[in-house]
Amino acid sequence: MDTQNKQPNKHNNRNTVASRSSIGVGVRQTVQLNYLRMAPRKVRLVASLVVGLPVVEAEAQLMYERRRAAKPLLKLIRSAVAAVKAKKGEAAKFVIESFTVDQGPMLKRSLPRARGSASPIQKKMSHVTLTLAERENLKPARFKIVVPKKAKAGEGEKASPKKKRVAAKSATEPSAPDAPKTPKNPGFFRKVFNRKAGM
Repeated sequence: MDTQNKQPNKHNNRNTVASRSSIGVGVRQTVQLNYLRMAPRKVRLVASLVVGLPVVEAEAQLMYERRRAAKPLLKLIRSAVAAVKAKKGEAAKFVIESFTVDQGPMLKRSLPRARGSASPIQKKMSHVTLTLAERENLKPARFKIVVPKKAKAGEGEKASPKKKRVAAKSATEPSAPDAPKTPKNPGFFRKVFNRKAGM
């Protein structure tokens, strides 16, 4: 046999979801999501839907996607768009160049089965990397997605319904602090499981 100096076969663990051609690419923005508690195979199915689409189109696609991986990927896209806007870029000019979904660490658990045996459970994780690329000759977006901003509680806002109910109760109750509080209608289970059922 002829012995040759062969280099060891290095397997690349990265699985890039089909990236489109990069002709006319300007600025790039890369964001990562690590330790997503979802199998990479399931994340890649959703990620492959939006590769090559403009950012607005990709958001719209993921908002109506029923699979569970759509929500974290949508958050990742919005994070990348926020990073682009922070650098004074125009997010409407960006397209999704690639989604790279790698396998993260795996939690190994077991499920008890018949006759004292146990079957293994693999709780897999994913590392997701998103790359946005700027394109000049993009068509204008067909629609605009408005993300509602989260309001901060406290300053000048109306009290929540729960706080209103508590305030209304305190206004109707007598102000004597020593008065015992007895429920008007204790309910069926309270009667059954009370030692003195007649009371």
